[in-house]
Amino acid sequence: MQKQRSLLALIIVLVIAAITVIVTIPVPLGLDLRGGSQLTIQVKPTAEIPQITERELEAVKKVVEGRINGLGVSEPLIQTIGTDKISVQLPGVNDPEQAERVLGGTAQLEFRVQKPNTETQLFAFQITRNDLKTKREELKKSKDQAAIDKNKEEFQKNNQAIAELFESTNPPLTGKYLKDAYGEPNQGTNWNVAIRFDQKGGELFAGLTKDLAGTGRSIGIFLDNEMISSPTVGPEHAATGITGGSAIITGRFQAQEANDLGVQLRGGALPVPVEIAERRTVGATLGKDSIQRSIYAGIGGLTLVLIFMVWYYRLPGMIANVSLIIYSILTWAAFCLLSVTLTLPGIAGFILSIGMAVDANVLIFERTREELQAGKSLYRSVESGFYRAFSSILDSNVTTWIACAALFWLGSGLVKGFALTLALGVGVSMFTAITCSRTLMFLVISIPSLRNTQLYAPNVPVANKTGVAQ
Repeated sequence: MQKQRSLLALIIVLVIAAITVIVTIPVPLGLDLRGGSQLTIQVKPTAEIPQITERELEAVKKVVEGRINGLGVSEPLIQTIGTDKISVQLPGVNDPEQAERVLGGTAQLEFRVQKPNTETQLFAFQITRNDLKTKREELKKSKDQAAIDKNKEEFQKNNQAIAELFESTNPPLTGKYLKDAYGEPNQGTNWNVAIRFDQKGGELFAGLTKDLAGTGRSIGIFLDNEMISSPTVGPEHAATGITGGSAIITGRFQAQEANDLGVQLRGGALPVPVEIAERRTVGATLGKDSIQRSIYAGIGGLTLVLIFMVWYYRLPGMIANVSLIIYSILTWAAFCLLSVTLTLPGIAGFILSIGMAVDANVLIFERTREELQAGKSLYRSVESGFYRAFSSILDSNVTTWIACAALFWLGSGLVKGFALTLALGVGVSMFTAITCSRTLMFLVISIPSLRNTQLYAPNVPVANKTGVAQ
């Protein structure tokens, strides 16, 4: 009995915590519910790269993410499709042509030389640049679109001012000479970015670094005409420059920052064209209507289930209804905590998982009825009902998880949303059916006035209506 009370206390704490999460952390809505634009980007091979591999596709995806961040879009969804496509969902963006202009084309990487006597100007512009970046992150949280647009305009002006302090080499040292770039650990927690050129690029880089060695002027590394790094060259390289076709970009990078920069550089170096294969716009009105219809359908279906459970299973049905309500609260809180982007298929997965939770309770109560009709005591019948139903519940949920894993792994976009919400729901339904329903059932049968077996199953043998062990 003490164990049941402890479990009940745990359940109450979880429910209170879940309600707090639901109130404080909203669930992000997907494109089909919020409205916006969706673009499908086709990555095309070239003579130099005849086949697009996962590495190239991931590099292009990183460049696309950087461009979208420049648009100031909140909660975009960017994912690869197959081996040569990238899907971009932009909630709240109703001008797909603008997004197409920004996302189209290949990222251009270039190494430039800082002009003489511009060190003070560059330092001042970089401070302003960092301030604008910090402010941009704050504005994204506030979702003040006017302020975001103004920040973007100021950042573009600052970036242009920085670009004017640098000039291209002759011939230009661009990303087409870059073979690789990756993050590597330095001393302590700092990371560097290692870059590797081909033979021609190595020669150009040696000449560039020879001219800048010991001058205090920087090498400007520009991606899409935006400076992403500005390392300097030490005087020890004044004689020959940095030879060997490789170099280290130093800086106080964190591990993720260094790896991200490496991906950006690889993406900029890819000479692969991209084009917009498909674009479509989803209106916010459609999303709002879909949400309302989904809510009505969910509430209506859940109400009918609750009524049926009480009518058919009596007192256990009431207990199952309490468990279903707990299940719904805990599952929604899980969506909030994991920032699951909710879509219409996601809502369908959530509602379907409610059916799975009901199914588990039905199995338990049917087994309990069988035990009561066989003449066992109420306590033994309930205990045996949970024990006998557990293997069936586990098998059912495991097979559903396998199907969810296959859908999530092989599917994309909305299919993944359906698989994720269904898998989460099934996991929580296991907890509520086995833990919540069980705890509540044993607490109820501990009350003398609620031990009449007619409250649990009609038409049991008369000798067993008081719950006396047989």
